[in-house]
Amino acid sequence: METTKQAMLDRVKLPLTFDVQKMAEEVQALNLERFVYYDVQPLRSPAHFVDPSLPLPPPADDYADGSWTDWKNTILLEKLPYIHEIMKGFQEHTKVNLVRLLRLSPGAVVKEHTDPTLGLHIEKSVVRLTIPILTNDETVFYLNRKPVDMKPGQCWYLRLTDPHMIENHGATERINLTLDMIPNDWVRSLIKN
Repeated sequence: METTKQAMLDRVKLPLTFDVQKMAEEVQALNLERFVYYDVQPLRSPAHFVDPSLPLPPPADDYADGSWTDWKNTILLEKLPYIHEIMKGFQEHTKVNLVRLLRLSPGAVVKEHTDPTLGLHIEKSVVRLTIPILTNDETVFYLNRKPVDMKPGQCWYLRLTDPHMIENHGATERINLTLDMIPNDWVRSLIKN
């Protein structure tokens, strides 16, 4: 079932919510080191990044769908039992590849860009779901130059092949959990619009 870009919404709030307090407590308990601007904490990564003793994967013609490597949980994910449970809930339905915590420091801006493989409407795509954990009223995520009103604990599909940017004009960092997964019938039905 192929969905055209024109027919699909660029943002969909999914009918899922997660316990913000549990997620925030787990993330804060990590005592992650200070950072400047933007920080990525991998929770699930290509296997050879998690275990350097593993051989590099063979060259691939197409990296978009994640089949070019095996994926492993990082040590950091094992310290986050509730977030690990969230990921496993998605793994019951589809293959979950990359899982990360994305942190944006106060005053930082991620300039407008596109991610060419992160859209349900393209072949061999990966779907990224975003769950805000910590944010402030002055952090705005723009998709197609329109704000997306994402609240902590909500789960969103965003068509990231379209132009998007983030501005954090608040005094606190913004932290989102992102989960990249292979779209299948279950994922498509979850994102239906």
